[in-house]
Amino acid sequence: MPEGDTIYRSAVTLRPAMEGGTIAEARLRDPHFEVERLIGAVVTQVEARGKHLLMHLSTSDAIHSHMGMTGSWHIYHVGQKWRKPEHYAALTLRINQLDVICFSPKQLELLTADQLRRHPHLPKLGPDIAADGKFDVEAALANLRTRNETPLGEAVMNQRLLCGVGNIYKAELLFIMGFDPFAPVERFSDDELQRMLHKGRALMVRNLGGPRRTTRFGSDAGRHWVYNRSGTPCPKCGTAIRLRRQGEAGRTTCWCPQCQPAR
Repeated sequence: MPEGDTIYRSAVTLRPAMEGGTIAEARLRDPHFEVERLIGAVVTQVEARGKHLLMHLSTSDAIHSHMGMTGSWHIYHVGQKWRKPEHYAALTLRINQLDVICFSPKQLELLTADQLRRHPHLPKLGPDIAADGKFDVEAALANLRTRNETPLGEAVMNQRLLCGVGNIYKAELLFIMGFDPFAPVERFSDDELQRMLHKGRALMVRNLGGPRRTTRFGSDAGRHWVYNRSGTPCPKCGTAIRLRRQGEAGRTTCWCPQCQPAR
């Protein structure tokens, strides 16, 4: 799944190409998507909301996309060769003499204002850790406390508690904090959880402007501390990094049992 910084960077890239522009043409792969509602609409705002991207239109409709593991938005000059095959294009918009294309999304839908308000997921998202404005740490902490019996590694990935954290940031953030990902939330103090949330926000913001996500900084350092490094020595203590599946979805969690002792 994408991390919040990925969606934020997509929004930053798309805004100058789309905001204030009129959709002159639209082509859809999904026959249930009402393409005629897009023609002539002005894109008023491109919004990153956790792992979701919203394109608000002057008609009060909104294009909602969730990229999943392989989805992406591209921008091309008219006639420019695409970097992905055409059959992967779910939506193609002609706007401001550019082709803006959504490839292989997990979810793509056109929502009315009422559908957006009543959406089963979007209104229920927790505070956005990569939000443009202030990240509401107190609200995120309060949300985590409603899941005191949930392992911390699962809780930080629950988008209803706080949104934007994916598998990479989960593993890296908990390693940096020295927190056991399998210990329930209740075993961590408010101060510890607040420091974790602030650190997660700082890591996310630091990566917003860069092309490659990294959580380990320094000229001689790799990009990550533990993520995708199962079986290799921990960069801090040399203990073998371990991997275990966690939660109902069975997402992988990498951690160092020495630096992140069980609680």
